[in-house]
Amino acid sequence: MDAWVIISVLAAAVQTLRFMLQKQLKGLGLSTGGATFSRFLFAAPLAVAALLALLLGLGQSLPSVNAWFFIYAVIGGLAQILATFCTVALFSKRSFAVGIAFTKTETIQVALLSVLLLGEGVSLLGWIAIIIGTLGVLLLSRPPEGWRSGRFLNAATGLGVLAGALFGLAAIGYRGATLQVDSELAVLRAVTALALATSFQALAMTLWLAWREPGEVARVVRSWRKTALVALTGVMGSAGWFIAFSLQNAAYVRSVGQIELIFSILVSVLVFRERPSLIEVIGMGLLAASIIAIILLG
Repeated sequence: MDAWVIISVLAAAVQTLRFMLQKQLKGLGLSTGGATFSRFLFAAPLAVAALLALLLGLGQSLPSVNAWFFIYAVIGGLAQILATFCTVALFSKRSFAVGIAFTKTETIQVALLSVLLLGEGVSLLGWIAIIIGTLGVLLLSRPPEGWRSGRFLNAATGLGVLAGALFGLAAIGYRGATLQVDSELAVLRAVTALALATSFQALAMTLWLAWREPGEVARVVRSWRKTALVALTGVMGSAGWFIAFSLQNAAYVRSVGQIELIFSILVSVLVFRERPSLIEVIGMGLLAASIIAIILLG
């Protein structure tokens, strides 16, 4: 099995753990912004420290980068902030497993956008897979009180689909950033991009919260025992994704990363004691089948 596949599976597992911890932060009195910020606050110094340790261990200087490196890293960083914000907000509306399942629509969205924006054709079997996935999303979008409420297109649906799109954009940005680092070593390219992206995210979120939610930064810092663990798992997961992106096309990496859906169901049942409804199980099954089919067809 290729190294990037193993790394992607491990990154998905760690990311599931990070989302689980982040969901629990809501019980600490943190806002959605604060819970999102916890992902980046302590991650930045950890990423920078990892880069310095790697450079010292290799006996090398910081590799050169071009302007596109910063553009890709900033785009990926902003997209990940917004995607994380949407996912954390989604957890308060639906179960953990369903929340993660919504974000996995990114593969389907990429297929649709490829047709609309790039003119890349999709086979008949590809369209069948997309339709199956869409049915799965529609079942997942069913509000707890049922569709009789008339809220077929509800807030949970919008947040989940938007999160998936943003996570996809982040993956493309990070893949692009790693390719702009002048080094033959995939690990060095990945950690260099990770250090810049997380530093930018920490600074951007600090300024945003200071402006929009005065006092929230201090609340996150006071909860450092919980938030630091979120940051640690976050930077470990991100390091895995960045390394995988530096080795393989982002589309393939994110496709393998869909295994996170299975991990999230286990966490939802075993940790949060959340019992998915039959309709939700069918919806997640259809979505998973669609994702697998698109991967095989690709």
